[in-house]
Amino acid sequence: EESLQMWDLNKRLEAYLARVKFLEEENEVLRAEIQSAKSSPAGDSWRVKYEEELRALRDALDHAFREKCTAELARDNLYEEVQQVKSRCQKEQAAREEAKKQLSLSRKELEEEKRAQIWLKERAVQLEKEVEALLEVHEEEKAGLDQEIANFSHSLESFRCAPVAFQPVEVEDYSKRLSEIWKGAVETYKKEVSQLEGSLCQAKENLWKAVEDNQQSQLQLQHLEKDLAGLKARKEMLEESLAQQWQEQRGEAEKFQLAMEALEQEQQSLRVQIARVLEDRQQLMHLKMSLSLEVATYRTLLEAESTRLQMPAG
Repeated sequence: EESLQMWDLNKRLEAYLARVKFLEEENEVLRAEIQSAKSSPAGDSWRVKYEEELRALRDALDHAFREKCTAELARDNLYEEVQQVKSRCQKEQAAREEAKKQLSLSRKELEEEKRAQIWLKERAVQLEKEVEALLEVHEEEKAGLDQEIANFSHSLESFRCAPVAFQPVEVEDYSKRLSEIWKGAVETYKKEVSQLEGSLCQAKENLWKAVEDNQQSQLQLQHLEKDLAGLKARKEMLEESLAQQWQEQRGEAEKFQLAMEALEQEQQSLRVQIARVLEDRQQLMHLKMSLSLEVATYRTLLEAESTRLQMPAG
């Protein structure tokens, strides 16, 4: 019975030893593979390649971030330029409105000057007619006075006894008075004519000034319209370039995001593989420890059995 038990234990021990030996060999093989993977140039190259790719991606990410910052600065600059263009357009619009107002005012002044000129012409014609009428009245009065003087001279010749010095003095005074009245009327007419001529010249000067201001306002309006068209074209160009840069930046950001997601997936898969290898190694270590404990137990049992068997024989 004891010999059968020993034979059974020996068989089990042989099986355990064979299994331990097989596991140790497999463990050695795995260890050698791990060491070779760690120390082999292929592993180093793979790791170096991975690190280089990771470094390149980081550099690309930094470059993309810098380009993003540059694009944001360019966008801010473009926004400021657009705001400046808008403010300039508003200013030029206000200047255009002011020029239109000045043009309308100058047109009104021109119309008023034309009306004043027409009124002055009519007034000059009226004054000329009045002067002609005054001249006709003066001629008639002069002819009447000549006729009266002639009649008076005939009456003087008929009445020789009358005093000679009294009547001619009255006629001379009357003629002097008439000449003074005529001179005053002529001077008044001359003054009115000179005033009318001065006001007419002033009206002509104001008319020429209004025409020149109108021409300058039209030229300024044309320049403002040209500047406004140029600013609108520049604004459209800046908006198109800004939209194009936004599209390019968005495409590059999407590409980098996809690349980062791929790298994260690859890193996750590598972590899973490393964890799996570490878990297998841990299992192998536990199995080795359990097998070494079993071997030590069987050795102690065999030694105890051998000492038990040797004691009676002694």
